[in-house]
Amino acid sequence: MESSPADHAKSEPFHTVTPLLESWALSQVAGVPVFLKCENVQPTGSFKIRGIGHFCQEVAKNGCRHLVCSSGGNAGISAAYCARKLGIPATIVLPESTSLQVVRRLQGEGAEVQLAGKVWDEANLRAQELAKRDGWVNVPPFDHPLIWEGHTSLVRELKAALGTPPGALVLAVGGGGLLAGVSAGLVEVGWQQVPIVAVETRGAHSFNAAVEAGRLVTLPSITSVAKCLGAKTVAARALACTRESKILSEVVEDREAVDAMQRFLDDERMLVEPACGAALAAVYSGLLGRLQAEGRLGPALASVVVVVCGGNSIDSRELQALRAQLGRS
Repeated sequence: MESSPADHAKSEPFHTVTPLLESWALSQVAGVPVFLKCENVQPTGSFKIRGIGHFCQEVAKNGCRHLVCSSGGNAGISAAYCARKLGIPATIVLPESTSLQVVRRLQGEGAEVQLAGKVWDEANLRAQELAKRDGWVNVPPFDHPLIWEGHTSLVRELKAALGTPPGALVLAVGGGGLLAGVSAGLVEVGWQQVPIVAVETRGAHSFNAAVEAGRLVTLPSITSVAKCLGAKTVAARALACTRESKILSEVVEDREAVDAMQRFLDDERMLVEPACGAALAAVYSGLLGRLQAEGRLGPALASVVVVVCGGNSIDSRELQALRAQLGRS
């Protein structure tokens, strides 16, 4: 008996094996080879498809009949994409202030879009209500073991491409799902000695605040322009990872992230969102060099991998508006 497309979708990963490119320009800045893990070319435009794809496939196998998600960003786009591939309806609940561009993108993936409340927290409450319906499952943006498990695939690809471990791995932290998955992946492939430089922008630094306090901290509000990093409280699992892996929590300013976006666009012809700019700023701002000078990255840095996490929530006009807002134009 032949399997249906939906059955096939439950077994084959939704993410693609993304390119690992050596960047001449960033290598010149860092003084060591810098490799870019280009998650911005995933079919949904960000790394989120790895974890959310795995989550959606697993719940589909267990009888989920409807997916619901309260993110209009990378998580929502990934949930809508997975639902279409699985042949399951999806409802994405968003604040009333959501741009028409985001609504159209989600509708283009076949999702029903509901607008509820003035802020994400209110939209999220509506999504949680919907998820109480029989056969409906709420898709968490970052805080779930299946999400972290899906993200480990990124490290397996790095091992296959590089062979030997890099000197450091740089990534941005929002809710902590990518950090949790990469940390687990490094242990899985035997690279647990590789330090992770976990970067946030000031005003969205819930992980850094938790590391400094030694416990979870809820920020009063998100004041950074990097809205994709806007989790007021990081996942508890992310903080637990600091006890299992070598994680250096670092904070950059919004202007450094936006400057990095512009320089990366000029250097590599790729436009990425501020969350990704935060990770790139570790190289462009000299942060990596300072960490090395302080002896926090080992005696000799052989190479660096930067996770280019995504580029959905940006266009050329938005970049110019951010530069003007921060006095960088």
